[in-house]
Amino acid sequence: MRMSVSPEVASKCLVIPDKSGYDTNMFNIPVKYASFLEKILIPNGLVKDRTHKLAVDILGTLPSECKGLVVLCVLKGGYKFCSELVDAMEKFICSSDINMSIKVEFIRLKSYHNVSSTGEIQVIGLSDLSVLEGKHVLIVEDIVDTGMTMTKALKLINEYTPASVQCASLLLKRTDKSCGYIPEFIGFSCPDEFVLGYGLDYNEFFRDLPHIGVINDAGIEHFKEH
Repeated sequence: MRMSVSPEVASKCLVIPDKSGYDTNMFNIPVKYASFLEKILIPNGLVKDRTHKLAVDILGTLPSECKGLVVLCVLKGGYKFCSELVDAMEKFICSSDINMSIKVEFIRLKSYHNVSSTGEIQVIGLSDLSVLEGKHVLIVEDIVDTGMTMTKALKLINEYTPASVQCASLLLKRTDKSCGYIPEFIGFSCPDEFVLGYGLDYNEFFRDLPHIGVINDAGIEHFKEH
């Protein structure tokens, strides 16, 4: 089912239309994946150019008195996007009069269910979230799907009274399962397809694909867990 793009989302990102994509034969693709991709959805060059623009946009929103930014990179999928984004921000800082440092922390967001708490979020990687108190925080994620996990994570992080919390997601999936959450910074709005590559995986495969692609049925079968 096609999902419309709200004006708010359209103003924040590059919208990848439904049923769009490129022939895989037009790109350098690792041999191990060549037969298992339906198409390339977003080429590597476009991902990087868009990420560099996001870096400038993010820095532009921080108050002039901000001397430090804490970046929370959500593993595993967000590592490539985060690396490119932070590198672009640091290069922009070096070429401007901005006096600010960037600290990167690596975290995982884990849902847990038990008798007393259902569907809550646990932030793994930071032993003490109180270190975020009074800090400007940027959460970097590979993809926002339903938005439920990020909504709960933001609620938890805000309990530690950071100066500000924003989220940058490389992808925002158009899905009818969305809770309505929209990140402050979005690289691309993408169709509700099985996307992977550039850090996103299927059973730990395809993270090293330089582009963002869509897996085919043969790929789903070949790389499924046995």
